[in-house]
Amino acid sequence: MSSISLPAEFTLKRKNTYNHTSATKWIISHARPYSWIMVMLVVGAIGNAALAAYVPVLTGSAFNAMIQINPDTTVLLPLALTIGISQIIRGVLQLGRNFGAELMAQYLERDIRDELYLSLLGKSMTFHNLQPVGDTMARATNDVREVNFMFNPGVNLVVGSFMFIVMPFFAAPQYHPSLLITPAIFTIFYFVALARYLKTLSPITDEVRATFGDMNTHLSESLDGVEVMKGAAQEGAEVDRFVSNARRVRDAFVRQGDLEGRYVAMLLLGTAYAGGLVHALLLFRAGTIDLGAVIAYFGLLRLLEFPTFTSTWAYSQISSGMSSARRILELINSETRLDQNASGLTSGMRGEVEFRNVSFHYPSPLGRGMREAQGEGESVIENISFKIKQGQTVAIVGQTGAGKTSLAKLINRTYDVTTGQVLIDGVDAREWNLAALRSQISIIEQDIFLFSRSLSNNIAFGKPDATKEEITAASVASQAHDFILEFDQQYDTVVGERGVTLSGGQRQRIALARAFLTDPRILVLDDSTSAIDSATEDKIQRAISNAARGRTTFIITHRLSQIRWADLIIVMRKGRIAAIGTHDDLMKTSEAYSRIFRE
Repeated sequence: MSSISLPAEFTLKRKNTYNHTSATKWIISHARPYSWIMVMLVVGAIGNAALAAYVPVLTGSAFNAMIQINPDTTVLLPLALTIGISQIIRGVLQLGRNFGAELMAQYLERDIRDELYLSLLGKSMTFHNLQPVGDTMARATNDVREVNFMFNPGVNLVVGSFMFIVMPFFAAPQYHPSLLITPAIFTIFYFVALARYLKTLSPITDEVRATFGDMNTHLSESLDGVEVMKGAAQEGAEVDRFVSNARRVRDAFVRQGDLEGRYVAMLLLGTAYAGGLVHALLLFRAGTIDLGAVIAYFGLLRLLEFPTFTSTWAYSQISSGMSSARRILELINSETRLDQNASGLTSGMRGEVEFRNVSFHYPSPLGRGMREAQGEGESVIENISFKIKQGQTVAIVGQTGAGKTSLAKLINRTYDVTTGQVLIDGVDAREWNLAALRSQISIIEQDIFLFSRSLSNNIAFGKPDATKEEITAASVASQAHDFILEFDQQYDTVVGERGVTLSGGQRQRIALARAFLTDPRILVLDDSTSAIDSATEDKIQRAISNAARGRTTFIITHRLSQIRWADLIIVMRKGRIAAIGTHDDLMKTSEAYSRIFRE
């Protein structure tokens, strides 16, 4: 049977459906629900520019009134009041434009964060094992913020500055039609230069965002592995690596700044000022326009100063935002290899498990990370077949790299089989609703992950509505209750990130309590008592024995005390089953099994 191919492991419900075909269409689809804000932004930009253009026109009229033989000073007060009132209105419109742009930017940042977070939660473990955490965090934080800045100040200033370019085309012809020549030539060269600028800028901003992601990846790895780094006294080497990555980020920013510095818009503005003023003065000498028109026209040309100055960095901000949008969309569009099968089986599980001709290999480069001893593309598990009855306890043993953990992760579809079938209660695991399947299977690994929350919240993670009595009962069963009571805050004690404030044995007992609370039908213990002392292990062994009653339990371990009482023992060797049977039988018949205890 082939698995259903969907783009996400869990398709979580979203309010809106966004267009993922390109970064531009994706941004537009995010902005579409807030089209009313765009209308406010555009109206504010038009009003702001129009009233800004109104000032030089009125100034020209005032100048004409004053250079007459008998100056008409009576027009000055009305003109001054008109300018004052118009600029107050302009300020209100500008405030509306800026407020609208900021409002849209914040809405988009919120929606994009929401979509990205839901997407990341829906990705399979295959994806998360391939994708560096540091780069993911850079995209989820800094890149999303860059999209915010793309709208404000980026789009806000671009829309506003475009209106300032347009205004001379409406106001200049009232003095003389030929005065359109300078704004027209400036606009043509402005947009030609801008197109070339953006074409050159785009790969540089892509590099800036990529190098920042690489630097963040190294930083995340260094902090996660700080204990190993300090233990090996490699702080200096790691600092050198980080400095090298930071230098690459700096160099990329310098190249961006160099390109922005060589942008020719300022040269175009100076040329427009000179050419426009000469043209207007020639018309004045010819008696075609008056001196007030020259003053007004030069004031209109001054409007081009705003788009010129803002273009040196507003379009750079837009380019950075689009580069970030492409990086975010790349993450969202990354396909996963699992689907949730929402219409699949959701009934209660008995716990019968069968592997039928199962083979599995990790996709490259995951195979190298998970199984360094094997060649790329080589099977981690090959042609495995066995059947476990409901309620049986199964021990899986074998040397390091034999495929034990990989075998366990096929049961709850952390990964899907490459070939063959894993049957749960006689039904292919891929035909189960994924949420229903995993809610009835609990896996406790050696590397326990705890959240920076209270102990009670960590225990109740799989059952958020659990009562205090249920949490306490699960803690007692896992032998965690006594040490929890020793803390000042007891069950309200907040543990550090990943549970670093607890010992290894304490973390594993909390994980056992979490599993007991959810009452899974299938329980997988992946070397989960390795960090527990012998005295505590005896207590936990009894707890596990009680918890195993009535449910199917898989135990991956090297401890003879846990292997002995298993109903069935599976011996793994190089991804295959080397032997299967009870402890006594295997000690007599299996050299691979007996070698484990001799070593």
